[in-house]
This record gives sequence, structure tokens and C-alpha cells, in this order.
Amino acid sequence: MDIASALNNVSTQMSSTERARTAQQVDQVNQRLSSGEGSRTDLGRDDFLRILITQLQNQDPTEPMDDREFIAQMAQFSSLEQITNMSEEFRRLSGLLSGSQAVGLIGRTVEVSAGERVLEGRVTEVTRGNDPQVLVDGQYFDYNDVIRVKE
Repeated sequence: MDIASALNNVSTQMSSTERARTAQQVDQVNQRLSSGEGSRTDLGRDDFLRILITQLQNQDPTEPMDDREFIAQMAQFSSLEQITNMSEEFRRLSGLLSGSQAVGLIGRTVEVSAGERVLEGRVTEVTRGNDPQVLVDGQYFDYNDVIRVKE
């Protein structure tokens, strides 16, 4: 069962008061998203878990959710969790690789994009981390702004 049909199932099993409260919360979230407070357009693991918990809280006790549906939803949640963890690890690995490449620029002359201008200078220092920076002629630039490396 996908998230849309899970929401539909929850909606049909909720009382009119619960539906009105949920509709109000959805409107508030949509207003925040449209005003730029929350720029996400996709659901994350917390959203998925919240939907699952709401579904469990509002299910009809005389017709509980099918075990297979519940297991499928838990498997989807587990997959989402693993994908999120992999994404974080890839981001970390990317930062480490960029940092290692930036260290190789020490002592070399580079051309750096500085807005509309291109500056040339020698790299004298490099910062480490997810977003490494290079020090060129007393000014720090993001490693991604380096457009050419010279001997």
C-alpha cells in the first residue's frame, strides 16, 4: 500500500472532528511550504512514521489493518531509513573526497570563480570538512569554485 492510499484509508476511518483537525493541520503545512518556511516537497522518514502511527491509532478495532499491509508498510519504512542512511554516508564520502582533492592544491596556482570575475592566485591553505575551502591571496573560496589548476 502506498502513502496516498494509506492516507485515504486513515481518512475514511476517522470521525468528522478528526478529519477537520487533520485538514486544518494539512492546510497549515501547505501554508508553511508555500511561504517558504519549509521548502521540502517530498516526504521524509518522520512524515512516513507519523502517517503510519496515525493510521494505527485511527483504525477500526473490529476491522484491524491486514497483517500483510502492515508488514509491507514497515518494509517500506525500513527501506526509507536505509536509503536515508546511505544518502548521508554518500554526502560524507563526497566531502572527504573533496577535502582530499583540495589538499592537493596547496602550493599550486589556480583560477577561481569569484562571482562574475575570475581570480588567479596561489593556494596557501586548505580547510577540511564537507565543504572544503582554499585560501588564495588571503581570501577563502569554496573548493567547487576552482575552475583551473596550473603548475
